[in-house]
Amino acid sequence: MALDLSGMRRIVEKPLDDELQLWREKAGATGDELDEAAGQLEPSGAAPVLLWEDSGAIVRSGRLSVVPSLVAVVAAQSASTAYQALLPLTAPSAAVDDVLGVARSVRDPQLVGRRFRVTDIGVGTHVVVRVPRLESAE
Repeated sequence: MALDLSGMRRIVEKPLDDELQLWREKAGATGDELDEAAGQLEPSGAAPVLLWEDSGAIVRSGRLSVVPSLVAVVAAQSASTAYQALLPLTAPSAAVDDVLGVARSVRDPQLVGRRFRVTDIGVGTHVVVRVPRLESAE
């Protein structure tokens, strides 16, 4: 018997009200071309391709620290550039090094125009949204 999460999915997707765009390099991560005369790899120069544009959200991952880290203390703390995207399941699967751009934000106008690079793809069995990890691409 499969667990039906469609009701939960509809509830979770309601606050995803930023307009996001997912871009991928046309030739992929290894799109460099070999200049045989010089013996060097050169960027292909291919323009990125828009894979998807729809509603989603950008959130900080983890909790923010209220006190600065102490020297010589071991602690797990998110990097200042650590973010996560919340994307509906209808979005295509992102790949590492894809770029997620914010075209419109209802809640935070400072997000508009920001770009984030996908660093990790979260997967799971009982998923209601896709949650790729991001870092600021600025």
